[in-house]
Amino acid sequence: MKRLSLVLACLTTLVLGWAPTHGAVAATPSNGKIVFSRYDPDIDDNFLYIARADGTARKLFPFPAGSPNWSPDGTRVAVSSGLGITDCSSTCAGYTVIIDPSDGTARALAPVGMPRVGTFCSLWSPDARHFACEGGNDNHHERNGIYLIRSRDGGGLRRLTNADGMSDTPIAWSPDGSQLAFGRSDGGECNKRSAIYVVNVDGTHEHRITPWGYCDNHGDWSADGDWIVFEGPVGKVFVVHPDGTGLTRVPLPRTGENRVYAGDISWSPDGTKLLMLLFAPIDETSDDYQEGIASANLDGSDLRFLTVSPTFDHEADWGPRPA
Repeated sequence: MKRLSLVLACLTTLVLGWAPTHGAVAATPSNGKIVFSRYDPDIDDNFLYIARADGTARKLFPFPAGSPNWSPDGTRVAVSSGLGITDCSSTCAGYTVIIDPSDGTARALAPVGMPRVGTFCSLWSPDARHFACEGGNDNHHERNGIYLIRSRDGGGLRRLTNADGMSDTPIAWSPDGSQLAFGRSDGGECNKRSAIYVVNVDGTHEHRITPWGYCDNHGDWSADGDWIVFEGPVGKVFVVHPDGTGLTRVPLPRTGENRVYAGDISWSPDGTKLLMLLFAPIDETSDDYQEGIASANLDGSDLRFLTVSPTFDHEADWGPRPA
C-alpha cells in the first residue's frame, strides 16, 4: 500500500511542453463515483472510502484494504485486503475482495500462489475476466514479478514478468487488454534502477518507457490508447506514449511561492479530467500544507480538492457511471 515516501521519491525532473488534446475521447462513459484509500494512524493501515464528485465520502468496507479499482462497467470495486488477519508469514498475500458499492456486499477470492509466491490482485482487465497482481516472496526474490489470475474464481495463476530481484507493480491495462504498464522499483524505493515499463500480456516485448530513476505504482492508460499518465520525480505529473516517446510534464499551478505535489494520477472516465492525490499549501500566504484527492483539467489548470483528508487520502480511482 502506497506510503508518503513514494509521493516524494526520486530527485531528477524533465519538463517539456504538452498539448492536452489526447485526453478527450468520443463516446466515453460519464463520470461516476470515486473510490480511494484513507490512512488510519491508529492501526497504521488504510480503509476504503467512496465519494461523490463533490467530495462527500463514506467508508465502504469494514476491514483494512487498499489498491481499489472499479470494474470496467462501474458496478463493482476490487481491493486487496488481509480481512483483518494479523498473523502473517514472511510470504504474505492479500485476499482480492470484490465489493458491490450499492449495498456493501462483498465476496473474497482466496490468496493464490502461497507459499511459493504472495500475490496482491485488484487491477481489472478491460474485459473484467482477469486481475493483474503484484507478486513476490521475501525469501526468494527471483519469484518477484507480475502475475495474472481469473476474476471469477482467482484461479489460473500465470506469471507475466520477472522483476530480476526487484519489485514489479501493475499500473494500468491498455484499453484493448493486449498490454500492461507496470512500475519496477527496488523494494518500493525509487533509485537509478527504477523505471516504468510496458509488456504484452503474453509476456513478450517488455520495454522501458521512462528514463531510469522514474518510479510509480499507480497510473492510468488513456482511453484512446495513446498515453500513459503517472507520477514522476518529486510529485510531478507526466504523460508518455506506450512506446516511450513523447515524455511530457503536465504543469500544476503554484500556490503563492510554494509548489504543489501530486501522486496516484489517473483519468476521469470521460477523459476530460485528471484525478490525483495532492499536497498543496492551505492558502497563498501559508507554509502549511493540506492533502486530499483533487481533480484538474488535462493541462493542469482548474486544480481543486475533492476531499481534504484528516490523514492521507490516496489510490483514488474514478469509476464510470453504471449503465
